[in-house]
Amino acid sequence: MKHLLILSGKGGTGKTTVASAFIKLAEAQAFADCDVDAPNLHLVTQCDVPPEKEDYYGLPKARINPQACVKCGSCLYHCQFHAIEKADGQYTVNPFACEGCGVCGYVCPANAIQMDEQLAGEMQLYQNDSNVFSTAQLKMGSGNSGMLVTQVKKRMRRAAKDAPFAIIDGSPGIGCPVIASLSGVDMALIVAEPSVSGISDLERIVHTAEIFQVLTVVCVNKFDTNVENTDKIEDFCYRRDIPFVGRIPFDLEAVQAINSGQTIVDRDCAAGEAVKKIYDNTMEIFHAITK
Repeated sequence: MKHLLILSGKGGTGKTTVASAFIKLAEAQAFADCDVDAPNLHLVTQCDVPPEKEDYYGLPKARINPQACVKCGSCLYHCQFHAIEKADGQYTVNPFACEGCGVCGYVCPANAIQMDEQLAGEMQLYQNDSNVFSTAQLKMGSGNSGMLVTQVKKRMRRAAKDAPFAIIDGSPGIGCPVIASLSGVDMALIVAEPSVSGISDLERIVHTAEIFQVLTVVCVNKFDTNVENTDKIEDFCYRRDIPFVGRIPFDLEAVQAINSGQTIVDRDCAAGEAVKKIYDNTMEIFHAITK
């Protein structure tokens, strides 16, 4: 199975809008939403079957037994995440700050600390006769989403092992979820926005992809909101020998399509036509490097 990943340097650039359009144009049999902190691809993919759900457990959390605790303070001293709190002489663990490293339990002389499994989220797999869609949702306050992203991709591959091609809606930014999204993919399309921060975000995500030796191509969404910065992005791509595959205009029809649960290629609009050209340009490069 070949993988095309769609990324952005930050949230809100239109990454999922482009991903949903690509899924529709490619008639993809396998696709995934790896933005597990705030998944929304399901809103426009119109899955008409109930998902198979599976609990996801992340790293454990420390818990102090107050009866066994000798109040020595070793756990408080050694915790690098400031998750141990002391109040009225009692030591407790803040579960939102605990990273599950286990150091507190290791240094406790009274064996008063144990590590409890924590439900961190839920994995969801939609399957019907024509396609497989894998996604997940982290619980509020949960971390370790890089491991969950890996599980989302594995479930998609297992369920759609005969599909030749998959489209993955990645996570925004450059953190652990993005690193997990990049792992094992064949090419990444980066959706940039024409702002000063957007240029910086693009440079960071390109650098991250280069570390993992993943070929990147770039498009700009809402390019006409700042043509000067769009030109700077295209010039950056030219100087770095990165294929620039197109520009998408700001389009109120596109907004209305998304609000109606449609992709932007379901309507006759300027943004949809631009994405169709970007899709053709992207897939030409993708097929050339994966044949």
